[in-house]
Formats: sequence, C-alpha cells, structure tokens
Amino acid sequence: MSVSGYQETGVPGSEEIIFLPLGGTGEIGMNLNLYGHAGKWLMVDLGISFDDGHIPGVDVIMPDPAFIEERRRDLVGLVLTHAHEDHLGAVQYLWEDYDCPIYATPFTAEVLRRKMAENGEAIPRIIEIPMSGHVALDPFDIELITLTHSIPEPNALIIRCAAGAVMHTGDWKLDPDPIVGPNTDEAALIKAGEDGILAMVCDSTNALNPGWSGSEGDVRDNLADLISTLEGRVAVACFSSNIARIESAAKAGLENGRHVALIGRSLHRMTEAARETGYLQDIPPFLSEEEAAALPPERVLLICTGSQGEPRAALSRIARDDHQTISLEEGDAVIFSSREIPGNEVGIARVQNQLTELGCRVITAREHEIHTSGHPNRGELTQMYQWIRPQIAIPVHGEIRHLTAHAELARECQVPHTLVSFNGDVMRLTKEDGVQVIDEVYAGRLALDGDRLVPYDSEGIRERRRVAWNGCAVASVAVDGKGQQVANVEVTVFGLFDQTDRDRDGLVQTVERAVARANGRTRKDDGQLSESIRVALRRELQALTGKRPPVSVHLLRV
Repeated sequence: MSVSGYQETGVPGSEEIIFLPLGGTGEIGMNLNLYGHAGKWLMVDLGISFDDGHIPGVDVIMPDPAFIEERRRDLVGLVLTHAHEDHLGAVQYLWEDYDCPIYATPFTAEVLRRKMAENGEAIPRIIEIPMSGHVALDPFDIELITLTHSIPEPNALIIRCAAGAVMHTGDWKLDPDPIVGPNTDEAALIKAGEDGILAMVCDSTNALNPGWSGSEGDVRDNLADLISTLEGRVAVACFSSNIARIESAAKAGLENGRHVALIGRSLHRMTEAARETGYLQDIPPFLSEEEAAALPPERVLLICTGSQGEPRAALSRIARDDHQTISLEEGDAVIFSSREIPGNEVGIARVQNQLTELGCRVITAREHEIHTSGHPNRGELTQMYQWIRPQIAIPVHGEIRHLTAHAELARECQVPHTLVSFNGDVMRLTKEDGVQVIDEVYAGRLALDGDRLVPYDSEGIRERRRVAWNGCAVASVAVDGKGQQVANVEVTVFGLFDQTDRDRDGLVQTVERAVARANGRTRKDDGQLSESIRVALRRELQALTGKRPPVSVHLLRV
C-alpha cells in the first residue's frame, strides 16, 4: 500500500518524488515542470510557444498553471535551466501569480531582467546561481551541471531529496567545441551517476536522429569558407538567442574583411546581455544600421532576425523591401543558418521567394553545413545514459514520436523503467516501484490575446476561429409588439461576398420571409423569433456559399 496521500489530498508524500509536466511533454515548447516532495513543490522552467497561425490575432501561447496556482503557498521556487523563450518566456506573463523567487545563472538572469524591463514589467526576485552552483530549497537540494546547447549557460539540474535524486537535463547536446562558454562538465555527470540517480527527465527533440548532432566549431569554419566565396552584401539569418552562432557569423565576417551589424531588436537585447555577463568579449562593437547601409556591399555582413519567416522580423521586412534602413539587391546573398521549425515552412518559403525576386542568392543548410542542432542525437543520448545510469527514464521535450523513440533507446541502454507520458500526468517516482502514473490533472493552454491572457479553448477564441474559416453575418430587425416588421431589414455579411456579388441581395428577403412566416407564439417571444431568423439566414448562406457562418440577430421591438 502506498505511503502517499497524493490522490486524496494532492499533496506529495515524504517517501516519493512526484513529477508533473504541465507543458513541454508531448510537444516541443511551453516547458513547465513540477517536482513534488514532502508537501512542497519546485517549478522548473516557465516557457512559451508561438501559434502557427491557427488562431488569428494570437502569436504567443503558454501552459495554464492552474494546478500550481492553487498550491502557490507550497511552491518553494522557480529554477530556470536556460534563457530560451520556451523555457522562460512566460515568466513576464505569469510570475505575479506565484510571486516566488526565481533562480538562474548570470546570463539567464540578465536576459530575463532585460526582457521584463523592455516590456515595462516589474522585475521579479531573481537570485543568481553561479555555474556548477548549488541552491537549497527545502526539501530540495539542487545542483547545476554545465552542459552545452545553442545558448550560453545551459544547465542540467540534479534535484535531490530524501526520496532520491532526479536529473532534469533541460535542453542540451554534447559539443566538443561549443565556441561560447565551457564544455559539458563530463566529470560532474559521471559523479552524479556514481552517486545514484533515481530518474532522468530528458530532452527528446532529436531522439529519431542517428549519430551525433555536430559541433558549433565546424559551423564557424564552414561559414567562413562560404562567405569567402561571396561578393555582395551577406546577410546571415539565425536565432537571436544563439549567441554561439552570432559569434561564429561575426568572426566569419571579420575573417573575410567585413564589418558586422545586427539587424533586429532581439539581437541587440541578447548580445547586450551576453557582453554584460562576459561573453562576446573579443568581438568588436557591432555597426549601427545606418553605418552598415553606408558601407560598400563587399565590406558588410548583416546578422538578422527572421530565420523562421516571422512577418515582423527584420529579414521579412528587408525581403518585402520596406525596412527603413537596410536593403538587399541583385548580387547579395542571404544565409539561413538555422533549421526549419515544423509549422514555419510556409513563412520561410515566402521570405526566401521574396529574396530571390530581389535578385539575392539564398543559401540554406540543405546545401551547406552551416547549422547544427542544439539537441542530442541518439549517440549523445546513449552516452548520457551510460554516464547517469538512472533507474527510470522519462522522455520530455518532444512530440509523441520523439518520446516513443527516446523510450525505446532508454530500454536499449538497460534502463529498468521507462514511461512515455503527457502534460497533466502525475507520476510517482520511488526506488521500490519505479514510475507510475497515479493521477491526471488539468493541463490546458493560455493564449496572449492582445494584452489579455485567455484560455486557448475559450468561447471567444473558438468563435474567432469559426469566423476566420466561415465568415459571419448580422441581421438587424425591428418589429412591433405583435411581431410585425416595422422598418427595413439590414443584413451585414463579413468574409463571404464581394460588394458586387448579387447573391447577397436575397438575404434581406430571407429574413423578411422568416418574420412573416412566424406563428403567433413565436412572434411574441424575442428569443424564438430571433432563433427563427438566425436559422433561416444561416440556411440561406449555406445554400449560397457551402459554409456555415455564425449568424447574429439584433431584434428591436418597438
């Protein structure tokens, strides 16, 4: 019989560790992970994702933290593994709901401070932890282990408590030449494995990819070689958070006699945070946009945001030829030093086509080895399991196909217990029983709609989606106390007809017939009469267009 009263009380017991992902498991992005022990909770990461255009007007989505909001008094802190948006981007929207201390290494802390200040938000309590540091958050003791990734200061967390130790990897890879920051702390990983790890909660992004992911050092050399063959302006598109790639592109440009400029606000924010915390020290100050525009084409290298085709990013505006300072033309080249995130293919293709129309040469990682992933391939995962030797493997940070492939690899590495789980699964980790799903809690999403956070599946969002797909119509009808029409009917239709379309002309008659045919009881009841008009108008619109638009009736009784 279990010693835990979790299922009865929602409180983690003292002889178990509870792991509960509310975001980032079964998907890539929106990471929010909770660890429970002895009545307390620890949060690891609080990130966002970006909508794929499915909901008009919504760009940012994030996990719904309702579960932990109800237990905020038992939340001992939030630890951030690194500074990517899918791991800290929701802090500015949700932190006030917890008001708990935030723990991060210096670069991550600086990025978060600048992000909050730029958006006019109050700066939260951020407690800096040095690289390879420890922090005690009773009942947890947390050790940071330095890894490599596509951003400075990525950390694995060894979370120790009386029930055992869990290694939460965050995002990572094994890069022998990471360019920025130290190498993976192999000795600390081996020691953690020797000390004993109950469970490893591990990145699954590249679990389908064989071999090893490659090194940033090789990308730098390849960029330098490629740029040496180009004559006009060169623009390099990459993620603004990839400080190593920014340094690689900058040094590749400098080696080829080019001056370097950053084009895009987020690049400035990230590089300023990097310089403030000791990175990019041997890179000269970047040119302003105006200085770059004044240089001969063969003397400039532009590092731009917009590698994913984001409409408002710098490269997209340059491709549309509406950037206020920077332009590209025939003979220039644009290097996409990034991978295509699934869902962004259409936007990326649009930008690349626009650049081609301008006469630019577009170069991607398909033709040249100018990108490497920041996540572990199967070879790196195998090496990590050999070092850590956990009793339990819980794949996270991946879609179901990634999680399943990761679990299969963990079994091949002789891990006794593996589990493919999803957001909302409450998992009990014990030395005796391994891992079990003991409960399921709500794990929804929130959408940033303008300046409001609303449930992703709210009625307003659902209605907007229906309108986007089907259009809508509004009928305005005035009747007297007996339900007789007393004024001209107005029918306004959005998103279905052109102004000259004659099909719309019969809609007024449809509404008038619905009023005229209503029986005496219906005429006297506003709700019934409105519904009769709505049904008749919707049927007519469906007959004319093949769509089922939302229809609203404004009934005025005079």
